[in-house]
Amino acid sequence: MEADTGAGVSRAEKKALDKAKIVHRETERNVLKTVTRILKKAEDERTEEEARTLLRHPSAVEQVRGRSVRSGQQRRRREEVCDGVEELRTKVSQLAAAVRCAQHLVVYTGAGISTAASIPDYRGPNGVWTQLQKGQAVSSSDLGRAEPTLTHMCIKALHQQNLVCASCIPAREYVRMFDVTERTALRRHATGRRCGRCGAELRDTIVHFGERGTLEQPLNWSGAAAAAGSADLILCLGSSLKVLKKYACLWSMNRPAKRRPLLFIVNLQWTPKDDLATLKINGRCDEVMELLMEELDLQIPPYNKAEDPIFHQATPLRPEEELSHTRCLIAPPAGQEDQPPDAQGSAPDAQGHAPPAPQPVQGGWFGRGFSKGRKRKKRKTV
Repeated sequence: MEADTGAGVSRAEKKALDKAKIVHRETERNVLKTVTRILKKAEDERTEEEARTLLRHPSAVEQVRGRSVRSGQQRRRREEVCDGVEELRTKVSQLAAAVRCAQHLVVYTGAGISTAASIPDYRGPNGVWTQLQKGQAVSSSDLGRAEPTLTHMCIKALHQQNLVCASCIPAREYVRMFDVTERTALRRHATGRRCGRCGAELRDTIVHFGERGTLEQPLNWSGAAAAAGSADLILCLGSSLKVLKKYACLWSMNRPAKRRPLLFIVNLQWTPKDDLATLKINGRCDEVMELLMEELDLQIPPYNKAEDPIFHQATPLRPEEELSHTRCLIAPPAGQEDQPPDAQGSAPDAQGHAPPAPQPVQGGWFGRGFSKGRKRKKRKTV
């Protein structure tokens, strides 16, 4: 005798229902495969039987065509588009006019402002996520050897002219002379070092891919929201805005559309804010910013390592922490070589031999974080 399941359905009936559902799903899957194969053919190449198959399954035809449209749209969004020389100059002139009139300019930046320093972006044709999705290894030049790009120096020039709002410096922060993310990953921020004051474990301040920022400092969301609330012009440089779009406070979305700040976007690819932008400039950040500085008649300051505040703000490691990392130190300028050498020997040895050539950085926070996310997603879909 079989026990009742409690819902008026016997165990045998429940098994039969489950089996019927599985068969139905498999049938639908086969229909979609057949319809997809037929739709790939030109109409004049389809047989009469294939034409009747399409007529028998209109919902499957609509579903396959919808998928094709969405797939094409996604491909177009990933493509890089660059304005012509004259169009670019015209658009930058419009941006310059808006900057001159702005009372409070806010700049949102993304990985695209650093590609000129051989640091990969995320969603570009050679971006980190793009390569990982293709199953390719991700490598980049050592971040410790990168220097600010022309775009970084242009932003500095705008700030010196009081054309960009400044964010406050956090009260408690450890600025290191090396990449601190070698042991961190998605939702795992502990670096292995500890605060010299309270002994608490130090965490990196990276918002890893797939996360929403939770640390108030040094991300300073409250300060960013206050600045955005006062902004009458927002300039977005090299960001896909797929993360920033989720933070409504940064876009003054609580205001009527006519009272929101003007929005200028500089990016080679589509962003989810393009339709709301006052102007979309399809260009490389360095090229656009160089033209903007010409329009504003501002000099772009050269990067001077001796004036870089990071070398004054950096927090030296304690003796017991000197072997707690393997990423190379950012080389200080002449006369400031009092930082401890890194564990790989980036400083010359006792015989004066030069350090070994830098090796590509494999994985890191971007690789491990992305891999974790894909494994978790795969488990959910099984």
